[in-house]
Amino acid sequence: MENNTSLQQQLLEAGVHFGHLKKKWNPKMLPYIFAEKKGIHIIDLNKTVECLQENAAALKAIARSGKKILFVGTKKQAKDIVCESAKKVNMPFVTERWLGGMLTNFNTVRKSVKKMQSIEKMLGDGSFDSITKKERLTLSRDKDKMEKVLGGIAQLGRVPAALFIVDIGHEHIALAEAKRLGITTFGVVDTNCDPNKVDFAIPANDDATKSIAIIVNYITAAIAEGLAERQAAKDEDVEENTDDEKERKAAKLQAEAEAEAGRGGRGRGAGAAGGQRRRTGGGVPGGRGPGGGRR
Repeated sequence: MENNTSLQQQLLEAGVHFGHLKKKWNPKMLPYIFAEKKGIHIIDLNKTVECLQENAAALKAIARSGKKILFVGTKKQAKDIVCESAKKVNMPFVTERWLGGMLTNFNTVRKSVKKMQSIEKMLGDGSFDSITKKERLTLSRDKDKMEKVLGGIAQLGRVPAALFIVDIGHEHIALAEAKRLGITTFGVVDTNCDPNKVDFAIPANDDATKSIAIIVNYITAAIAEGLAERQAAKDEDVEENTDDEKERKAAKLQAEAEAEAGRGGRGRGAGAAGGQRRRTGGGVPGGRGPGGGRR
């Protein structure tokens, strides 16, 4: 319980409980609203803590299974936080602009990413040395533009397993695409949004940098734990496999040694018998010789 209290205290200090003006509210947020103060809705931090822990557990499980979670936060207050946190856990992110069809038209977006990567490679390995300075400048500008928008999803080879969104109202296109593809959605939901639009909602202030930071960091820590557990399980498997391999090799060597010993014994036995036969055979003509002489 103490852990919850300290988390609640941190959320309170970060201003996570401040909602929007009463006139801007979404009635579906009623279960998460604690009170109204000076025309502003106050979010119930008990509910926030509950939802935060539920979200963290689900995201940790996704990370443990080795699937990708796409972080989305294009508003000014969230950009840097989302970008840093996603990089920490090596997850894809979108912080500049959500391109329409980034998920629903994923193959086309992948083509753009590949184009960006090939320009980058060619600029690096000197393939463009023969072109004019102006053409090279144009290409590097194109690459920079693409890098800005697509840089965060450059390593994403397939559609992600989940989306973590800061401000579901602001990122409604991303949310709609995820829904259409049946991707699990997690989102920070303020009092002016509909919490039912995401599979896992975190009722919280999505406008203050401090509030966004504390929630994104909490989620990132859970994902990092999931990744660490996955790595530990992998290492254990490797160790077990190595032990099994060693045992198999030892058994094989032992069997080979026994077989070799068996073959060696048979060979020696045969050689001895042959020697005896030769000696006996040599004695017979010798024996007949003197007999013949006597006759």
